Amino acid sequence: MSSGYRPSPQKLEELHQIVLSTVENVDAMLAYWDLDRICRFANAAYRDWFGMGREQLVGLTMEELLGGRLYSLNKPYIDRAYAGAIQVFERELNIPGGGTRHSLATYTPHVVDNKVQGLFVHVADVTPLKELERELERAKERAENMATHDYLTGLPNRVLLNDQLSSAIARAKRRGEIIAVMTIDMDSFKQVNDTYGHGEGDRLLVAIADRMRKAVREADTVTRYGGDEFLITAPQVESEAHTATIAERLLAAVHEPVSVADAVVEPTFSIGIALYPEDGSTPEELITRSDKALYTAKRLGKNRYSFYSGD
Repeated sequence: MSSGYRPSPQKLEELHQIVLSTVENVDAMLAYWDLDRICRFANAAYRDWFGMGREQLVGLTMEELLGGRLYSLNKPYIDRAYAGAIQVFERELNIPGGGTRHSLATYTPHVVDNKVQGLFVHVADVTPLKELERELERAKERAENMATHDYLTGLPNRVLLNDQLSSAIARAKRRGEIIAVMTIDMDSFKQVNDTYGHGEGDRLLVAIADRMRKAVREADTVTRYGGDEFLITAPQVESEAHTATIAERLLAAVHEPVSVADAVVEPTFSIGIALYPEDGSTPEELITRSDKALYTAKRLGKNRYSFYSGD
């Protein structure tokens, strides 16, 4: 005779109530669906997700619960689960009162004697994890942007410049085009800082950067090279005369009056220009030679542009 412990009917009922209470209070949807895809059990979590309690769910088909659109999206997983393969996948669910939840669903076949009898369904709310994932992605994008863009003006910085200019040169080489590289330096910017303070100087730089962005063509790239120095990459220019037109437009845009503290200033820039391929074939050569042309413009009286004309 077996001497194993046999719980009394009362103990069995207590155990049954404990199990049921545990299932009811799990913060995830738990359900059982038979071979006809009809619900035979569902816990209380379904009320939060679908607005229906167990009494309303039992007897419903999966399609009746999910609705036509969501059922059709889930059907491939459902079919594979009823064929005997565990399915784990993510999905979005609309919730009563509006909004959506991101869920992680697991369909586990109930197999007896190698035959599927139904499905155990477990659906967990992973909305907080999805929100954290999106926030981490946004933080990554912000970090990448901060590494390649100027914090003050939002313009690309010199870290990004070399890649952009190298790509522009490669395209121009394939197509036989001309690129203009313009090094731009604000005239007498130190005087603005010394007179009105660095805060006002920063405001002026932001205003100037915005004007340059609006004055150049869509294909052109304005870079803050450092301090009050900027660099513009202008691909597909037609000639030196065409480049001069762009430079004149920049000088005119920058020269418009700007309010600085309690005064109005009329900023001016000096511009040095080097052309690919005439003046150089690498980013380093073009930047160096446009910088030399810049100092020529400074020596000639500022508020002007000058083309590189040889060492």
